[in-house]
Amino acid sequence: MPVGFLYTMGFIIALLLALAMTPLVKKFAFKVGAIDKPNHRKVHTRIMPRLGGLAIYIAFVGAFLAVSPFIPDGLLRPRDVNMINALLVGGTIIIILGALDDRFELSAKVKLLGQIAAACVVVFGFDVRIDLVNIPFGETMQPIAEWIGIPLTILWIVGVTNAINLIDGLDGLAAGVSGISIATIVVMATLMGFQPVILLSTLLLGGIIGFLVFNFHPAKIFMGDSGSLFLGFSLATLSMLGFKQVTIVSFVTPLLIIGVPLSDTFFAIVRRWVNKKPIFAPDKGHLHHRLQDLGFSHRRTVLIIWGVAAIFGILAIVQSAVVQSSAANWITFAVICLLMFFLQIGAELTGIVDKTRRPLINFLARIGVRIAKVDTQQSRGK
Repeated sequence: MPVGFLYTMGFIIALLLALAMTPLVKKFAFKVGAIDKPNHRKVHTRIMPRLGGLAIYIAFVGAFLAVSPFIPDGLLRPRDVNMINALLVGGTIIIILGALDDRFELSAKVKLLGQIAAACVVVFGFDVRIDLVNIPFGETMQPIAEWIGIPLTILWIVGVTNAINLIDGLDGLAAGVSGISIATIVVMATLMGFQPVILLSTLLLGGIIGFLVFNFHPAKIFMGDSGSLFLGFSLATLSMLGFKQVTIVSFVTPLLIIGVPLSDTFFAIVRRWVNKKPIFAPDKGHLHHRLQDLGFSHRRTVLIIWGVAAIFGILAIVQSAVVQSSAANWITFAVICLLMFFLQIGAELTGIVDKTRRPLINFLARIGVRIAKVDTQQSRGK
């Protein structure tokens, strides 16, 4: 079977499985009491079933089992198979953890311990870890010591897993952002010819799109922590697996792939630190909250953030395409500077850290550069 046809069939199978399983998971969630009740922090106003991540997981694993007998001999090396097993086993631990949280609302400490356990299975059980890094303006692909690589890998997996969990605040938001990131990985892995990542990402993308049919506003089911944790774990693992093996890779590339959830998490930490609140304390200051406060509708807010995620994805693809050029270091440096500039402008416009302080915008105004001001609903109503 041609490889392209195999991937296409896998995508279609995952898509169809997600479309078939999501309504069944919805009924199951109501039956077992995995529901989300509205409160002052949440946007929805009626009881909603959670556990939607289970449908994505079933679609992903079911599609993999369906296509695995048809994978051509020699397409996957033993190391590739080991990587696939790491994602499947670790992902299963995460989906169980998320499903339990959707039903019983586990404490933050228990969820963190479960995420660390899944990350340790990947690192110690399957020997998958970050062992090479590329530093701009340095020698290509520097090996790093095991005592650095192991905690760095665990921190990466746990950090990205929680980043997706934090942006799961509106219908279709986390699933859409994850889907865009996965699609970015598919394109990059295809350009690099990294078959296991193409296979896994294609199957996962099919499951996400099928689930989004029921999850986009107005949602019929939430993905819950089972979905956000599973997608976050999968993104962390795939972004690490896909590009640590390449001869030349920029450390910026994986960060760009998941730029939206990581930047939102970063600003959340800064916001809570500035306001002298606990780092892990929930609030309504995330990007989607601020965009809604500025007057954007539920659906438009989601589409705006999807657009930002797509821009990050395009930058990641461009970055990966030029890393082998002689100007790669300067391009990486330019990308970092531009991102820092526009992220700061965006943060000040939306008030994601502080609603009143705008140091960069004020500085630009003093030198004659004007930035359009976004008025809140309250100011428009005065």
